[in-house]
Amino acid sequence: MFELVTSAAAHAMRNSYCALAHGGALTRYLPEGQVRASFADPDRPALEPADAAVFAFARKVATDAAAVTAEDVDALKRHGYDDAQVFDIAATAAARAFFAKLLDALGAEPDAAFLDMDAPLREVLAAGRPIDASAAERVPAQCVSGEPAATAETR
Repeated sequence: MFELVTSAAAHAMRNSYCALAHGGALTRYLPEGQVRASFADPDRPALEPADAAVFAFARKVATDAAAVTAEDVDALKRHGYDDAQVFDIAATAAARAFFAKLLDALGAEPDAAFLDMDAPLREVLAAGRPIDASAAERVPAQCVSGEPAATAETR
């Protein structure tokens, strides 16, 4: 459910980075062709009805949360989602919207590693910023490990 919600929200906001990462991860749960078709025509996603309702709700939360109505919530409930699950869907979409906006505000571009993704899927998911084709900068191991990075003073 997480990958469906977060990729739908990111794609609706045209955030390539998150849409590529989470749309790609969604292919672990759904066939790639189904994922590709759903993002190619998000108004008619190639999903089971319950998943299509989640997909639509997540997109609406991400793009215009103030427009979400009781009918939108009731549509999820008709598919068997309870109040806690509706909350989780809304919170996940809203959190993705926040993070996607932060990445876009900082000018983050999707990493070159996404160029390894199947081209038709990559093209439909990359709805915003282009993939940065340059080699990714590697973070020094000491930064990842929590050890302070060596500086001119400590060398």
